[in-house]
Amino acid sequence: MTESVACVIPALDAAGTLVAVVGRLRAVLPRALVVVVDDGSADATSTAARECCDVLVRFSLNRGKGAALRAGTAAALERGVGSVVTMDADGQHPPEAALSLLDALGRADIAIGSRSRTAGIMPLGRRMTNALASAAVGAIIGSDIADSQSGFRAIRREVLERVAARGDRYEYETDFLIQAGRAGFRIAAVPISTVYGAASHFRTLRDSTRVVRTIWRYRAGAFR
Repeated sequence: MTESVACVIPALDAAGTLVAVVGRLRAVLPRALVVVVDDGSADATSTAARECCDVLVRFSLNRGKGAALRAGTAAALERGVGSVVTMDADGQHPPEAALSLLDALGRADIAIGSRSRTAGIMPLGRRMTNALASAAVGAIIGSDIADSQSGFRAIRREVLERVAARGDRYEYETDFLIQAGRAGFRIAAVPISTVYGAASHFRTLRDSTRVVRTIWRYRAGAFR
């Protein structure tokens, strides 16, 4: 599953890491279309993106990760790709694992890079919120979900064409999984390593509240 692939990378103030991340990605997926969405960065992210990507989408103001993913995947689909890999620009996700995610599309429609929740690897607060959110999403769609909050994913084109996820920030990824699961798409988990030294734009209280609100609406049947 390595042909006709786009890699969509939302980037916010990622000038210091983006070129290296894309370089590692191209080493394993040399023919992939690389789409970078500069989400209103205050640094030279757009300049760095022009050096290394194939398509640059630039927001003049910060609109959020969900909005960036929506714009980036739309740009990829317009160019006729058969599958899309989404990943972060900060080096938290190992680009080399993109191959394993794409291989998993042989048995699934969505492959999620599943991070270890082992103590000492994932911070305590993230372990708790991740475990609770993953269990809640799994209960809603009737399937085990190992890591609902991971943004490192490989997704078949038909899923992206059918699922219109809501939200402009981190809740978008949760909404996408729930809608895809309820539509009957198969979801697989692929274990990945993660570098937690990278600065995260996820704000625990604010963004966790958005994720919980999204889950609760589905649990309450508000989107039936």
